[in-house]
Amino acid sequence: MQIDLDDPRRPDVIELLEEHLADMYATSPAESVHALDPGALAVPGISFWTLRDEVTVLGCAALKEIGPGHGEIKSMRTATAARRRGVGARLLDHLLAEARTRSYAQLSLETGSEDFFAPARALYASRGFTECGPFGDYRLDPHSVFMTRSL
Repeated sequence: MQIDLDDPRRPDVIELLEEHLADMYATSPAESVHALDPGALAVPGISFWTLRDEVTVLGCAALKEIGPGHGEIKSMRTATAARRRGVGARLLDHLLAEARTRSYAQLSLETGSEDFFAPARALYASRGFTECGPFGDYRLDPHSVFMTRSL
C-alpha cells in the first residue's frame, strides 16, 4: 500500500468520494453533512492523498490549514471493501506526520455523532484526539463531534 498526493477528480477517486457522500447523507441530516465533494477538495489550500494497493484506491484523506499552526482533517474515507485492513490508521498517521512537517501545533477534525461514526471516533481517540468544541466556521451541532490534539 502506498500513499501519494492525488487529484480528487480522478474517476476512481470520484467513485470513492460519492460512496462517502452517500453514507454521510444516509446517516446525518443534510445541514449536518460537512464532507466535501471532489471539486471542493481540489482547491488551493487543501492537500489530498489517496492510499492505493497497486492501482486500486483503498482510501483518501485531506488536510487543510485553517489558521496559523492549526490544521483540519477533511474527508477521510476508507473504501467499504478495504475496511479492517488498516487503511484509516495509515492515512491518519500520514496526516499526523504531514501536520508535524508543516509545524502545526494543533490538528482538529469534525466527524459524526451517530453510531455509524463510532469506529472513526475510536481511531481518532487511539491517536490522541479528544473531544472539543466547534472550531473554524463550525457551529455546535448535535450530529457533529469535534476532536483535536496538540502536536
